[in-house]
Amino acid sequence: MSRGGVRPNVLILMSDEHRADFAGFAGHPGVRTPHLDALAEDAAVFEHCYAPSPICVPSRQAMAAGLHPHRLGVEVMGVDESSPGTMTFARLFSQHGYLTVAAGKLHYMGEDQMQGWRRRVGADQEVWPQFLAGADADAYAGVPRPTDHKWSMVTEIERSGVGDNPLTWEDEYAVRGALHVLHRHFVDAHYGRAVPDAPLLLLVSLNEPHYPYATPDAERFAHHLATVEPFVDQEVFDHPFLGGRFVARAGIEVTAEAARRATAAYCAMIETMDARHGRVLDALRAAGQDLDDWIVVYTSDHGEMLGEHGVWEKQKFFEASARVPLLIRAPGRLPAGRVAANVSLVDLFATLAELAGLPVPDGLDSRSLVGLVTRGADAAGWDDEALSQFDRTHLMIKRGPLKYQWYGDSATEVLFDLDADPTEAADLSGEPRYADALAAFRVRRAALGFA
Repeated sequence: MSRGGVRPNVLILMSDEHRADFAGFAGHPGVRTPHLDALAEDAAVFEHCYAPSPICVPSRQAMAAGLHPHRLGVEVMGVDESSPGTMTFARLFSQHGYLTVAAGKLHYMGEDQMQGWRRRVGADQEVWPQFLAGADADAYAGVPRPTDHKWSMVTEIERSGVGDNPLTWEDEYAVRGALHVLHRHFVDAHYGRAVPDAPLLLLVSLNEPHYPYATPDAERFAHHLATVEPFVDQEVFDHPFLGGRFVARAGIEVTAEAARRATAAYCAMIETMDARHGRVLDALRAAGQDLDDWIVVYTSDHGEMLGEHGVWEKQKFFEASARVPLLIRAPGRLPAGRVAANVSLVDLFATLAELAGLPVPDGLDSRSLVGLVTRGADAAGWDDEALSQFDRTHLMIKRGPLKYQWYGDSATEVLFDLDADPTEAADLSGEPRYADALAAFRVRRAALGFA
């Protein structure tokens, strides 16, 4: 049991593709996120949190299971799916008496669509053919999937602006479902069957600000179109993984105006996402809940390049793509403040378990952040490392300000020193003064099983 023998309720607010520096609490001068900013005032804000993978499915599943993608067996989208019955933090909370509800995007593609959640509300439930037991492979041969048909990055940028976004209704569906769950759990005016003393774990997971870079909110779009500064004059690294099909440089592959419109739409979607989460927080207060009694988390599964380094979307180890926002508000359980140490979304499992007073399963990669926040990195003996990977061929290791990247398909190494070069413009892997650090990263890479 946790504080006072009462198991705390837990609310996880999540988005998709929200780069860590585009929020008010992160210091962005133009993006307005009042609801997240208010949470951050009394929260532990992790300034260097990294996605276990810079793509949706491996990142989300690694976070859920508290295991790095290569240990979980979920390393790329659409190829692997964790086994049915895999321990997740949702399953752990369900086993210990919580009503666990996931409203919105989970991005599970296998037959175990629940993965420990007792209830799901959302529009993304679908079993992909490769995970369907007994599926006739010949029957699916040649059958196209939507992922086979995505248009070019240039077209994506050129189509940006005000317009219908297919993700908008899915997010509205998720929020309305979450509001329904909260009313039934804490109020239930129609049936009188509310169970407010039963512990609740609620995930509200939205798609926004995931591309397409389109928003139906003309007012927010216009505001940002007049003020936003897109990334221009960007150099693309001469490496397939660092550029590739995601290149769309402002003023070269696309016009500067198109890049501005895409950036403005992205900012507007962040603000819409913040407003949707605000509705959930308001509903809790209206139901008589004191948020100081709750554990509230906000995070995203990965970031968005947004034209930085000349590329868009995700799948990179640059800060814009691999680093994510993470704040945990738990008054009386976790001190508020800014945390500079390197952490991972994988660490959320053990952290939630400790804050809720639940046993942390053995064998996880997840490390509880509670000791780090309460005692500091040195006092807690924190291993200041964060990992991210793309398949078994691409690996990022972050230690202190140094970020090492390895690309096995081309035997390429890249090293950035974010203290000396926060924009990640210069590869330092060939610099003699970094030779010892590079050698240590190679040893660590081999120990992780990346040859």
